[in-house]
Amino acid sequence: MTKTFAPPKDHGEKESWPEVKGWPATQAAQTIAHERPDVAVEVLPPGSYVIPGYNGKRVRVHIDDSGNVSEIPKIG
Repeated sequence: MTKTFAPPKDHGEKESWPEVKGWPATQAAQTIAHERPDVAVEVLPPGSYVIPGYNGKRVRVHIDDSGNVSEIPKIG
């Protein structure tokens, strides 16, 4: 049986960026990195294979064929 572990949330720190959906990838990644310098930002083109699992020090930014953010980035 596989279990997913999500550590307790740090209160007061931003965990998702709905406002960047539709933005160019570079602008979104810079905004996230500025607001949460403690996390790694990964920009993923369409069809990218990702290893499943929670990582509280990562934000994945999925982009479309135009290079714009296609999903709301969030910690994990």
